[in-house]
Amino acid sequence: MEKRADSRPLVLHVVYRFDTGGLENGVVNLINRMPGTAYRHAVLALTEVTGFKTRVLREDVEFHALHKPPGHGIWLYPKLYRLFRQLRPAIVHTRNLAALECTVPAWAAGVPVRIHGEHGRDVDDLDGSNTRYQRMRRLYSPFVHRYVALSQDLEGYLRDKVGIKAERIVQIYNGVDTARFAARAQKPALPDCPFDPARHLLIGTVGRMQAVKDQLSLAKAFAALLQAEPTLRERLRLVIVGDGPMRATVQGWLQAQGLADLAWLPGDRSDVATLMQAMDIFVLPSLAEGISNTILEAMAAGLPVLASRVGGNAELLEAGETGLLFEAGDVAGLTTALQTVITDEARRERMGRLGRERALRRFSLDSMVANYQSLYDNERIQRGSPGLAQPNKS
Repeated sequence: MEKRADSRPLVLHVVYRFDTGGLENGVVNLINRMPGTAYRHAVLALTEVTGFKTRVLREDVEFHALHKPPGHGIWLYPKLYRLFRQLRPAIVHTRNLAALECTVPAWAAGVPVRIHGEHGRDVDDLDGSNTRYQRMRRLYSPFVHRYVALSQDLEGYLRDKVGIKAERIVQIYNGVDTARFAARAQKPALPDCPFDPARHLLIGTVGRMQAVKDQLSLAKAFAALLQAEPTLRERLRLVIVGDGPMRATVQGWLQAQGLADLAWLPGDRSDVATLMQAMDIFVLPSLAEGISNTILEAMAAGLPVLASRVGGNAELLEAGETGLLFEAGDVAGLTTALQTVITDEARRERMGRLGRERALRRFSLDSMVANYQSLYDNERIQRGSPGLAQPNKS
């Protein structure tokens, strides 16, 4: 008996690499949370699909990896064209500049709806002033129907610097799983951690260890804090979760300062929610951000958040209420912010409580998923087609 074709429209999510990261985590949350009756989903990585895909809980999701080398992917256009014709997506949703060029073969293949999301910036374009990147986005804009900006900052960038008309942009914040990332009743024990959460005050951060995340500034602020107040050495500990090229650099710097025994850098972890419940203060020292999933997770976990004043960070925090902001790369400013919250336990607890309330009120996963589903529905209605037309056989 012939298997009946699945009539649900397909959303093909196109990313550069499907691996641990905030962008990819957002895709996972969207796929897992969107009602299965609404859309099918597939993920296309221009380079690699890693074991991160196991976080997708739906069994009907396909993964495709093209193993693209560095550089422009125009030579992949025929392969992308054939894949789009084979999969017949109703929507192709590309994310960030590295995937934007895929809108061209999607257009050529007749994909009815082409959506592009801007999630953040990297170290080579911290403030969006790179004119080459602006021109590239402008070049591909005729092939995009609708843009999604994850923050007001990115919305303004697309409108004012790239020149995308405001009516073509929708701003959708990331959502956070407030059940998984929950405020602790008491600090959990961490079997692999050399520190005792019940005895130590843990300053923590989570993220890819790349230059743009600037964990080295956090390590330097930690050292400056201990130098200014040596009595804190008995109680204060640093936890930096994540992996990447900067991990060895930060470890080496801490070792050189004689602080290696006061810091724990465990690499990538799958138990981030538990780790956050053991932390006392969360720090995000990034040089650039879109909308930080880890800030939202820390807020949901009831932690006071200290974050650099970049990207959408100021949109997530209520400065002075749920956390504190400092200038990116300003080690002295971060040290002062740490001193402020370390010495005031009542303030830390109040910030954490207000942060969780804000996460519940404004940044729920249900709200994020509803916004994306509405966008997908409206774009399909506006384009007048539920999926790819059948190829012309004449």
